[in-house]
This record gives sequence, structure tokens and C-alpha cells, in this order.
Amino acid sequence: MTTTITTNNQKLVSSAKAIRLLLLDVDGVLTDGRLYYGNNGEELKAFNIQDGLGIKLLQRNDIKVGIITGRSSELLARRAAELGIDLVVQGREDKLIALQEILKTHDYQMEEIAFLGDDLPDVAVIRRVGLGVAVANARHFVVKNSVWQTTASGGNGAVRELVEMILQAQGKLNSTLAEYL
Repeated sequence: MTTTITTNNQKLVSSAKAIRLLLLDVDGVLTDGRLYYGNNGEELKAFNIQDGLGIKLLQRNDIKVGIITGRSSELLARRAAELGIDLVVQGREDKLIALQEILKTHDYQMEEIAFLGDDLPDVAVIRRVGLGVAVANARHFVVKNSVWQTTASGGNGAVRELVEMILQAQGKLNSTLAEYL
């Protein structure tokens, strides 16, 4: 599905045009939010391959992607490395403080940052960045504080939908897709 944004939402288009950094939550955004545990204590998560390609498409268009998550896992570190994501903050319940720490070492303004979240720990960041977005199955208070909501649920293409929306707003979607057509 290709995301289409209409020009009647100028605030959304304007916000998306400015994005240079996309930050993502993990559980409920990059995954469907369920945690799987094996008999030997191993943790398993399913990541959407289309979201992964979307992340690579952003990176090819000089938009950095990072992760801020409340949980810590080697599994996430592995997936982030596979996708070339080197900006990863794990084990941080207060995501706004994590964002402020990122800004101390990276040259971004708040209006140049998008964040995709699904639950309470994400709200403070969603409210502060230039483009705060909720996944389709986000809690109602997250949606209420977001500028936009995806039609896809977390772990089911929400990241890819946001990526395509940002690239479309920046006039880069068609040329990016043309590489594959």
C-alpha cells in the first residue's frame, strides 16, 4: 500500500517536509507488542520486513533512523545492526530524557524529528517533536497527542506507512520507488 497524503492537511505536509531524523519505539511499533518466551528463557520478537525496507529507504534519502525503547534486548541490537541503525537507546523508561541526551550529541532541532509510538511512555516525546505519530492500534491518549495516525498497526507496516508519507511530503517517494520499478 502506498500512503497518500492530501494537500488539505498542510500542517502535516509541512511537518513531514522538515524531517531529518525518525525515532521509533520498538514493542508495539517495530513489533506487534507481544513478547514470546521460549522454554529456555529466550525472548523472541517478530519484525516486519516491509518496515525494514522502509527504514533503508529513509536512510538512502539521508534521513537518519534511531530507536528509543524502554526494554533492553540483544535481539533488538541485532536487528538494528542489520538495518544500519546506530542510534539505539535501550532500557530507558523516560524517553524524553533519552531524546534530550541524543540532542546533546546530534545536531537536530525538535521540528526535524519524527517519533512513532503506541503507549504512555511515548507521549512526552510525541508531544515535543515536529512530527509525533501514533500507530493504528495505539492507546487513545497517544492518538490524542499525535499529529497523525497510521492505518497500519505496530509490527504490521506502520513504520513503512510513515516512511512513505515522509518521503511523499518531501517529494522523494516517486524517485525512490522508481529504483525498483
